[in-house]
Amino acid sequence: MSNLLLNSVYPERRFIGFTRVDGTVHFLSCVQALLSSNSIVLDVGCGRGQSEEDPSPFRSQLRNFRAGGRKVIGIDVDPAGESNPLIDEFRKIDDVGQWPVADSSVQIVFADYVLEHVQDPQAFFREAVRVLQPNGYFCARTPNFLGYGAFLSWLVPNRLHENILARVQPEKKSVDIFPTVYRCNTKWRLKRTLRAAGFEGVVYSIEAEPPYLQSFPKLFRVASYVVPYFPSLLKSTLLVFGRKPDG
Repeated sequence: MSNLLLNSVYPERRFIGFTRVDGTVHFLSCVQALLSSNSIVLDVGCGRGQSEEDPSPFRSQLRNFRAGGRKVIGIDVDPAGESNPLIDEFRKIDDVGQWPVADSSVQIVFADYVLEHVQDPQAFFREAVRVLQPNGYFCARTPNFLGYGAFLSWLVPNRLHENILARVQPEKKSVDIFPTVYRCNTKWRLKRTLRAAGFEGVVYSIEAEPPYLQSFPKLFRVASYVVPYFPSLLKSTLLVFGRKPDG
């Protein structure tokens, strides 16, 4: 996204390095609040660690879950996760219904823009609750299917996503683009799936900078003023926090 455009619409970014509506800062701050000094974090769908390329030092600091005595285990169906610099250990998922992680062995399950790719949400959440220790937390960020970005993405066949994203998000690399299915990407579906898996949880929506309009400055400026007034149902991003009950 153009720095000049962002700095013009969100002038505070010139001073603090991120905008007042930065969704990544919001989400990662919530996750950091749940970490203890010796947490074991499971990064589900860890990928190659593209967030390491973040130009904001503050966001990079928030994304580093390995501070102190913590450990981060990354799992992914893609072997590219082996090169992720943000994890301590990588384990490849060969069976999406059985993660390569022991029962009750981690304190945090972290999934950032992963749920939209999950074919079987019930199995995903069952595995999340299985690997968490009692009172452990599930933390996820995912697009809201009812938001304009995800809905437009759903209308476009997956085979065309790479070409379209090359225009609307030119900084996104093709290696980081995966098919989307949106099987649980509404508030009510996520709440229902959380409960069915045995979690106590909350799901809420937020709105950040318009992510798909960076190549259209006039539309971006208009959207930056309009989308914050969208009703909660239509905001572009869903945050999910669940806790595994004790016993």
